[in-house]
Amino acid sequence: MSTPVIRRSTPVLFVDAIEPSLEFWRDRLGFPVIAEVPHGDRLGFVILRKDAVEVMLQSVASLEDDAAAYARQFDGDKTWLFVEVADLDAVIAALQGCEVVLERRTTFYGSNEIGYREPGGHFVTFAQFQS
Repeated sequence: MSTPVIRRSTPVLFVDAIEPSLEFWRDRLGFPVIAEVPHGDRLGFVILRKDAVEVMLQSVASLEDDAAAYARQFDGDKTWLFVEVADLDAVIAALQGCEVVLERRTTFYGSNEIGYREPGGHFVTFAQFQS
């Protein structure tokens, strides 16, 4: 049996409010917003893309209106992202003042990494591997 071709995997991060997370992703890390959908007087959904990496943010209120049964199963679960970068020092400089949840370390698998909590509550680990 052959396996299916997977073209891309994009995390969808559910947040109480999108706007605080934009400061983290767009303003500090340089992810442009390529699509946005309003929900009432706020943003309900956005797609951010930088190079080959894409992140989607959706408000919990938008999720509840869009897919109520799915929203009940979500029940506040969070996601932990692992993002490989070329220059960890540049990421650390860009995120100065943000909450660090995993101090910078070198791992047994050859990664120099640090972890943050982005404003939506999700853990994001940025890792640079030795060449």
